[in-house]
Amino acid sequence: MSAHPTPSRRALLQGAAAIPVVGLGLAACSTEGSGRAATATPTAPVDLGPEGQVAKGTTRLFKDQKVVVTRARDGALTAYGSVCTHAACPINKMEGTTLICPCHGSRFDATSGEVLKSPATVPLPQVPVRVENGRLVAGPTEA
Repeated sequence: MSAHPTPSRRALLQGAAAIPVVGLGLAACSTEGSGRAATATPTAPVDLGPEGQVAKGTTRLFKDQKVVVTRARDGALTAYGSVCTHAACPINKMEGTTLICPCHGSRFDATSGEVLKSPATVPLPQVPVRVENGRLVAGPTEA
């Protein structure tokens, strides 16, 4: 008989199944401040559609493009990436001008990018936005 008992097949399978879950938990909780959110903003110009989609004094979440755009009453445009800075989850819900992360409940002000509710502590990154030929375009200008 050996000094160390051999684990059962069941014990080995249970241990192997736990490893990926633990890894996912660590990955989800360790992204804040890692710069990961910076990659969630457009790296090339993104056409958001006709300029009229965001009227003066309104805010619109473009879920597929992961951008939120606000047009002030004076017509000025601002935009922020809509990927949570806590665990890089795409934000898919907006109530009024509050963005709500579906993963851990962080909340952001869509007009300023500021954190309203943790666990996120880092504001959303600002994204350049402009009107080109009657269309809203987010992201850097082409070189």
